[in-house]
Amino acid sequence: MSLTLYAHPFSSYCQKVLTALYENGTPFDYRRLGPEDPAAGAEWAALWPMKHMPVLLDGETPVFESSIIIEHLGLHHPGPVPLLPAEPKAALRTRMLDRFFDNFVMTPMQKIVFDHLRPAESRDAYGLAKARGMLDDAYRWLDGELAGHDWAAGAGFSLADCAAAPALFYADWVHEIDPALAHLRAYRARLLARPSFARAVEEARPFRPLFPPGAPDRD
Repeated sequence: MSLTLYAHPFSSYCQKVLTALYENGTPFDYRRLGPEDPAAGAEWAALWPMKHMPVLLDGETPVFESSIIIEHLGLHHPGPVPLLPAEPKAALRTRMLDRFFDNFVMTPMQKIVFDHLRPAESRDAYGLAKARGMLDDAYRWLDGELAGHDWAAGAGFSLADCAAAPALFYADWVHEIDPALAHLRAYRARLLARPSFARAVEEARPFRPLFPPGAPDRD
């Protein structure tokens, strides 16, 4: 059954799913959302009126939300790298870390990014301070959790790392990880070196001038 992904390469949640697809070499039709392909945008909006990216179309079945898409792929289109452990307790920890990266790294990062799209007089100084504080708390906790192993949930690359990769990639751009947090900084570097995520980063490189806060000259 054919797979079609509606996504944009610069979107963090799209990169999360692209990393999972590339990790397993899963074939799919990539419908890139943007003004250059209005038909793709119309199909996407018809499939999911909430208009959140990405959306996976598996045959005639649309699948929404990045974590669910990755689990769907594991169930229906498994590849050589199982992104969710078979053992229930290990799977639960992997899901917990996936939610942690989405809720406590991706969300405050996006708060900072989206605030730059507001008119200067409408910016949310209080909300930005809270977002930066949440990132600091998340960074410190992650640094301790990552001590002693290469990947977020243990020895193998997983759903949690698919979530971590774009979250930490962009979060460090808007609120740099303290150099003292050596475990977390090394983990981010390992994610950037992982071929599946490195491919997603390279595909998004042409869009860096569009990053609202301004993309740093690195990574």
